[in-house]
Amino acid sequence: MKGLVDRFGRTGFAALTSLIWALPMAAWAGSADLSPIDKTAYPWIALAIGLVMLVVWIVLLTRLGTVPVRPRQRRFDMHQMSNGEKRWTLALLAFGTGLIAWLNGAATVDWGPLTSAIAAGKIGPSVLALALAVFLLAMVAGIGVSWRRSSAAFQERLSHT
Repeated sequence: MKGLVDRFGRTGFAALTSLIWALPMAAWAGSADLSPIDKTAYPWIALAIGLVMLVVWIVLLTRLGTVPVRPRQRRFDMHQMSNGEKRWTLALLAFGTGLIAWLNGAATVDWGPLTSAIAAGKIGPSVLALALAVFLLAMVAGIGVSWRRSSAAFQERLSHT
């Protein structure tokens, strides 16, 4: 634990280790969607694993404050970030979340009715498809811009130390 905290900082360690409960919870959500259909998924197992790992993660976080960290510049250390860096990193997280939401929707929606309605020349479904495409492009462009700006703010912080 000390090595990971020293490498990523406290914030980075907390974010990285959150995957130990986030991934089982995502599996639970996916299996809960599929379970009524094919009766092969067992969502309660994934939920139980996710909840146990959430408790483990919370215990790790309570111990995180006692781990000594060598003072040096880290990319995602909230205490070291400038206001601009925090703002662009938050924008990056927002656009990334939007992209994940779009991909989740795209993976779980039956596109048949939309494509047949567009083929029939209906205006509403065509506008919806256009809006979905614009949203996707906005999320990808937002990720690119906010990543570049966040990286530039980090490099500026490094140059001032």
